[in-house]
Amino acid sequence: MGELTTSIVAAEEGGGTSNFLIPNGTFFVVLLIFLIVLGVIAKWVVPPVSKVLAEREAMLAKTAADNRKSAEQVAAAQADYDKTMADARGEASSIRDEARVAGRQVVDEKRAVASGEVAETVKSADQQLSQQGSAAQSELQSSVDGLSATLASRILGVDVNSGGSR
Repeated sequence: MGELTTSIVAAEEGGGTSNFLIPNGTFFVVLLIFLIVLGVIAKWVVPPVSKVLAEREAMLAKTAADNRKSAEQVAAAQADYDKTMADARGEASSIRDEARVAGRQVVDEKRAVASGEVAETVKSADQQLSQQGSAAQSELQSSVDGLSATLASRILGVDVNSGGSR
């Protein structure tokens, strides 16, 4: 370490005539190398990067235009969908109303037919009951006549049917 401090002190004492503001040969060599590297970068690196950036910007612009176009198409499709759905709902409502009217007509017709059948059935049942009532009445009348005659014969001890005595 002592040798290092000695060389620094010697450099300070012996190099007192050099001014760091005045460029020396090293500066020009470094400047030349910098300019060569800058030229190489400008010639072979910047154009491909610029090309890629331009392509990317073009792609972004195309994507933005496609997005706008797609948004317009979606809006048009949504409007068409809404219109179609409104028409379909209106048509469904009219079909439903027509079906209700037709259903009511069918129910009314069936009700009228059923009422007619019920009236016929009631009339037929009434006639049958009248006939059965008449038959039962005549049967009961003959039965009552026979029973009355038998009862009278038993009570009186005389045969009422034949008109003679026992």
